[in-house]
Amino acid sequence: MVFAGAAEGEKKAAVCAACHGEAGNSSNPQWPSLAQQPAQFISTSLFMFREGNRKNDLMTPMAKPLSNADMSDLADYFAAQKAAPPRHQTRPENAAAGPGLSQKFNCSQCHARNLMGQQHIPRLAGQQFEYLRAQLKGFKAQTRADIDGNMTSAAQLLSDKDIEVLSDYLAGLNPQKQ
Repeated sequence: MVFAGAAEGEKKAAVCAACHGEAGNSSNPQWPSLAQQPAQFISTSLFMFREGNRKNDLMTPMAKPLSNADMSDLADYFAAQKAAPPRHQTRPENAAAGPGLSQKFNCSQCHARNLMGQQHIPRLAGQQFEYLRAQLKGFKAQTRADIDGNMTSAAQLLSDKDIEVLSDYLAGLNPQKQ
């Protein structure tokens, strides 16, 4: 099956801008930036929302009517967008501690060495701080689904302080320099 790709996805993404920002660069700390996320991660997330495996009061109904082609078009579009530099300023003590925690908890094993994501695994570098923190807390509480259970397992080892430090550190990483 041939998908219309990024050009078609751009038309379909107009409604996404209300929460995820122009070209997928969110300015709202509650909503993730989609720009420069791996296409497979975006399409997989949309599929999980559509099928009810991942739940969100706003995203689940948005994904419900999407066809597989729609999801692929949106994924191609957002993956092709350049991630904006982060607005978040990491606290100096977390900038110092973050790389060690990231290494200790093997973040780069799945999210890639530069934390830019790969395949069905999202880009963490420069993501919204509040969003990152909420997702890590959700994985730890087992209220946030992931496709293979790896994040749920990994998050069990995180303390509340680890979640704060990692979220602060990751949110301040510039995806354009990774």
